[in-house]
Amino acid sequence: MKNLKRILFSAVVMAVVFSCSKDDIAEAIIEEEIVIEIDDTDFEPTDWTTETHSKDADPNFDEVFKDNTVKRLDLVITETRWQNMLDNMTATYGTFGSRAGGQGLLETDENPIFVPAEVFYNGKQWYRTGVRFKGNSSLQSSWQAGILKLSFKLDFDEFEDDYPQIKNQRFYGFKKLSLKNNYDDKSMLREKVATDVFRNAGLVASHTAFYTVYVDHGNGPEYFGLYTLVEEVDDTVLEDQFSDDNGNLYKPDGDAASFANGTFDEDEYVKKNNEDEADFTDIQSLLTILHDATRTSDAATWRTNLETVLDTDVFLKYLAVNTVIQNWDTYGRMTHNYFLYNNPATNKLTWLPWDNNESLQTGKQGGSHALNFSGLNANDWPLIGYLYQDEVYKAKYDTYVQETINGAFNETSIQALYTSYAALIEQYATSELSGFTFLNNSSDFQSAVSQLKTHVTTRKTAVNNYLN
Repeated sequence: MKNLKRILFSAVVMAVVFSCSKDDIAEAIIEEEIVIEIDDTDFEPTDWTTETHSKDADPNFDEVFKDNTVKRLDLVITETRWQNMLDNMTATYGTFGSRAGGQGLLETDENPIFVPAEVFYNGKQWYRTGVRFKGNSSLQSSWQAGILKLSFKLDFDEFEDDYPQIKNQRFYGFKKLSLKNNYDDKSMLREKVATDVFRNAGLVASHTAFYTVYVDHGNGPEYFGLYTLVEEVDDTVLEDQFSDDNGNLYKPDGDAASFANGTFDEDEYVKKNNEDEADFTDIQSLLTILHDATRTSDAATWRTNLETVLDTDVFLKYLAVNTVIQNWDTYGRMTHNYFLYNNPATNKLTWLPWDNNESLQTGKQGGSHALNFSGLNANDWPLIGYLYQDEVYKAKYDTYVQETINGAFNETSIQALYTSYAALIEQYATSELSGFTFLNNSSDFQSAVSQLKTHVTTRKTAVNNYLN
């Protein structure tokens, strides 16, 4: 019997209209019913094995995240469900390939809808996997530009209630994965290399790998392009890189994510686990201590208290790496693109980087900060400003800057890495199809790689000038 799953998509969308007045804002409420038909429950998962599909298998990083190979994923989505996904996008962002009324980027709290899809890899099938488009500005910018190379999120047991055969389905031990479309990155290397640098610096960060993606939505497989597969923080990162994965995990977004005084808002410190426990005391303690008067009257006491709630060494190392490589689309310019994890082993909030496609360049929106944060307002971004103003923390930051340029972002090794990765992916990047690529021509790719190589040299010079 056919089961109709009705999803009420309701979003408040705020469009900023770029005209003579920056204050011109149009608000609209869009409400549309999306109907997903669940009429394909009669099947046997014949490819299912413990190693490849079961929750009982440990995550197989060697299989899924290889650095020296470009692998292939195929997504098969019925024509009707594909249309559901497109209709959902149209309801949120308008007609594909147009920016109606000259509107700028839209703000919405709604994620795109999941639909069941088949995933194929190395001759094996993963059944009725939840697939949706993902992203914020990168998603709608691609959509409005008429580029169908959109990022995807995969959740392998999203529909287990509808399909009991796939209960606790995993992809080599992974429940969730992201396929990033490398938006605004003609080299298609930034997400991968930046994450490599963070990990090589000894920081907790997602595994990544290159994949080609083909989508069959009724007319056979279409090449959607070269993607970067990214391990989800709230899936395997915690259990793999921490001794305990039961602590609070936050993905802040909004004014409160700046940690400016008086900005605390539970709704903007988005919990990715332990949602039923309305406990934000760890975040509240961080804000209280961060802004305590002892910062200027008794710095030693302030540091001692701060270090009871925040892993300051991790944050300072992250800050050094992030600033050396130049990554503007995160804390310090933008109130998003990081996680905080309350590590049960230390009872301290630990900083985790996320979403690095805009890294390894000077950047937009005012650009990346100088190594001495000369343009930063400390009151607006106190986790940077207050710690950098403290002589003890500044000394540690400077040490990590030196370590970064000597180690994880060493000019010689990074140049070699760019060369190796570029050779690995060039054929897949330059063969992307019109309407599924951000390249204007094949030479765009090599030009972008050359810019990355120049960038690492200039950063060595910048670090030397800063430290000397």
